[in-house]
Amino acid sequence: MNTPLKQIVAVAIVDDLTSPTRMLAARRNRPEALAGLWEFPGGKVEPGESDTSAVHRELREELGVELSLGAEITGPLAQGWQLNDKAAMRVWFAVITQGEPQPLDGHDQLAWLDLDDSLGEAVEWIPADAPIVRACLNLSRIGHLAGHP
Repeated sequence: MNTPLKQIVAVAIVDDLTSPTRMLAARRNRPEALAGLWEFPGGKVEPGESDTSAVHRELREELGVELSLGAEITGPLAQGWQLNDKAAMRVWFAVITQGEPQPLDGHDQLAWLDLDDSLGEAVEWIPADAPIVRACLNLSRIGHLAGHP
């Protein structure tokens, strides 16, 4: 019997959902195996919590910001993008509606990266996030960030 994957949620914070030019990345400071690598901020969904409630809670805890979610960056699985043999991650585009992002928990640095061909190489991404970075870039080029009304 297959154990369901632990659900992780995250956001690709952009400067604008209509015509984005930059995306925010966060550098991990733990665990040791991931420290110094860059990722999409987010975290685990708690029991009884919806995926979207979890992403809002995680971003308040990790970066101290309130968000407006845009379109989901749909992964190949029902649970999003497989991170490893135990977890999968759903990712949404988002814009900050309140607060100035700070690396409060789990990160030691934030960086706004240009949404261009250098995005994948601008920082050293966690390997599991690399296909999501490519999907973000492709979706930003065709303008599918705002989601459906």
